[in-house]
Amino acid sequence: MASGFSYTGGRSRCFAYWQEFSKCYAEADAPSQCRLPADDYLECLHHTKEIARAKAVKAEFIKQAEHHAKEGRKVADVLADGVIVGVGLIQRDQGGEGNHK
Repeated sequence: MASGFSYTGGRSRCFAYWQEFSKCYAEADAPSQCRLPADDYLECLHHTKEIARAKAVKAEFIKQAEHHAKEGRKVADVLADGVIVGVGLIQRDQGGEGNHK
């Protein structure tokens, strides 16, 4: 993002974060005051927190799949239940018919 332009010629995806950080840095007495805008800009560039969260969700899914496999469910049934959605974040309606309004 050194030039501030994306591959298509417009603004890059992180340009707004860069502007926010550069404005803070220009107005700050100490660079440490701009740690939050700098973190936002670096997250936009590298997606480190997003990748770490995805890895944690995947690890939890694998852990639960192994637990269900030990309980006697077939591994194929566990995997067919849902890919990463089966981490327990979304409650599914087991009755089939829900209350529709």
